[in-house]
Amino acid sequence: MTVVTAVHAPSAPFLRDAYDSLCAQELPTGWDWHWLIQEDGRTDAVAPHVPGDARVTFRQGRPGRPGGPGVARTLALAHADGTYVKVLDADDRLTPGALARDLAALEADPSIGWATSRVLDALPDGSTVGFPGDPEPGPIERGAVLAAWKAAGFRAPVHPASLFVRRELLLALGGWMALPASEDTGLLLALDAVSRGWFTAEVGLLYRKWEGQETGQAAHADPAERAARMAVAEARARALRDLEWRAAV
Repeated sequence: MTVVTAVHAPSAPFLRDAYDSLCAQELPTGWDWHWLIQEDGRTDAVAPHVPGDARVTFRQGRPGRPGGPGVARTLALAHADGTYVKVLDADDRLTPGALARDLAALEADPSIGWATSRVLDALPDGSTVGFPGDPEPGPIERGAVLAAWKAAGFRAPVHPASLFVRRELLLALGGWMALPASEDTGLLLALDAVSRGWFTAEVGLLYRKWEGQETGQAAHADPAERAARMAVAEARARALRDLEWRAAV
């Protein structure tokens, strides 16, 4: 399976923690991970933090032309191999067993195209905080994420940063949306429109909260841009639903 990570200079020092969380994963016999780290842009600041491991591949984007994490992840897909793709942001950490649980869910049921898990915010003081309103563990039927997201004021019931997905399905949908933010939510809604999903109640990801993260910047909350992001993400999901295209494994 391929683990895809978008990184920019401010988040590069956290790559070691992400790597350690990958190394702690135990997978069934015959399975292993390949970590694709894609820099958003091209600087000299990221490479020194990339672990020296044959299972790790590091690539860079255009000099002086960052496109955002969705662009970086989608570029990384050109080099993805294997059946599955797992998202791991540079500043986040997997919990022990996360990859094995995701893998078991999709291997057991070909009708499941993607999986997510419970996520905890990892605060600067070392404490963690959970998200309210997690769904029941198990299958998530098509359309359920869009309905819950809309009802909750554009807050998804599952966290897209914990996504594990069939590679062919991810490619068929074109990867992540070309948005300056919410690109992962847009992908999640598209996946929900065409395929059943899965939610694991065990914590699978520690989502680091820190001063420099992109989602904490003022631009992320700009009302006009946010409204546009939500509108196009919803429109894409509804168009896929109305076309009645369904993923078949």
